[in-house]
Amino acid sequence: MNAWMVGAVAVCIGLGPCAMVCLRAQDSLQRLVALEMAGVLVTLALVLLAEAMQRSLFLDLALTQALLAFGGGLVFARFVERWL
Repeated sequence: MNAWMVGAVAVCIGLGPCAMVCLRAQDSLQRLVALEMAGVLVTLALVLLAEAMQRSLFLDLALTQALLAFGGGLVFARFVERWL
């Protein structure tokens, strides 16, 4: 296990609090922030795993994840806008 892998595991631990906020928050805006933070953490974890395993496929997945997380956040914000 190298330093890149340790970093990926440390970043993945940060997904727990994001999941708890997404599940338990009363305010939709807090859920949106937690969703966006989780998207950033997943993207970062994929980049770290790409460096740890020397596989460029994970970099492609990280780029795709970043674009989809941004788009998903915009769709969620548009959906929640009706009730604010």
